[in-house]
Amino acid sequence: MKRLCLALVALLLAVAPLGATERIKDITTVQGLRDNQLVGYGLVIGLSGTGDSLRNAPFTEQSMRSMLQRMGVGVEAGTLRARNVAAVVVTATLPPFVAQGSRLDVTVSSMGDASSLAGGMLAMTPLIAADGEAYVVAQGPVMVTGFAAAGQAEAVTQGVPTSGRIPNGGLVEKDNTTDMNGTRTLALQLNNPDFKTAVTVADVINAHARQNYGGTIAEAHDFRSVVIKRPEKMSASRLLAELGDLTVEVDGSARVVVDERTGTIVIGDKVRVKPVAVTQGSITVRVTETPQASQPNPLSDGETLVLPETDVGVAQTGGHVAMLQGPTIDELVRGLNQMGLKPPGIIAILQAIKTAGALQGELVVQ
Repeated sequence: MKRLCLALVALLLAVAPLGATERIKDITTVQGLRDNQLVGYGLVIGLSGTGDSLRNAPFTEQSMRSMLQRMGVGVEAGTLRARNVAAVVVTATLPPFVAQGSRLDVTVSSMGDASSLAGGMLAMTPLIAADGEAYVVAQGPVMVTGFAAAGQAEAVTQGVPTSGRIPNGGLVEKDNTTDMNGTRTLALQLNNPDFKTAVTVADVINAHARQNYGGTIAEAHDFRSVVIKRPEKMSASRLLAELGDLTVEVDGSARVVVDERTGTIVIGDKVRVKPVAVTQGSITVRVTETPQASQPNPLSDGETLVLPETDVGVAQTGGHVAMLQGPTIDELVRGLNQMGLKPPGIIAILQAIKTAGALQGELVVQ
């Protein structure tokens, strides 16, 4: 376990050699073609006594009354006592170019104190986007993978029984299509922004365009986007399909990402460390209480006493000085491995090296 993080770094380097090329479609996205998040509020009915208690979740009772009134059933306030209904929030993701009549998966999550949504049916619920328009209507049986069982003295819960999914439970009622051929300019956004990568993408596209379209069509707008002028008599879909298969050599910044909560360390291949001397050790102070009982002599009027006895020990581990010099990531990993450190110690050393100005890269601590 002590070298797990650095061994993972070495494995990633072995799998992905330096200078590897990637397809443009894998490192970019088309500007404007994005998903839209939808949300709605509804009721899950048909639960077997695992729904909301209406006293603790008054909004569930209000929703039930409102739904019944729309159906022509009048119900007075405070008369509902059923526990087979749960108020839920329904979410979905609307991808681009979705036409009316398409189906989407939706996620259902409980809002009240329902113990499980298993066996429930979501009543018709409109899902609204950020513009306030309803694009999808969701309805159907809720599939729950978790379960909960409880008795008087013990309870067992596996997974999350208060959240589930409805496969193909969302029906698109409003088109989300876009006419890409109506514009002459397209923009590719880099997933990992970098000036050199943006220029390389533009150069590769222009080299392809000179051979096939008779001129250059791409320009690096900034470190994040590359602007492309669509040739005449060529659809945007065909253009993006051809350009997406072109390969480029991706560049990136020198970065070390550290997650202190899990002890995960990821070191980029561009990271370099100037020669620096490092020592790492720890002092452990252990205090042990071993009280002793003192018995009086026979036939005496003495009392039994408990005498305290304290043992204090101090131990210091590590403390040896090592030289770290990492012209390459392999040598840096090898140097940290030779010190025999655990991930918390490696994290502390990387932070100290960065503070000393010897780490040539960005240190990101999560």
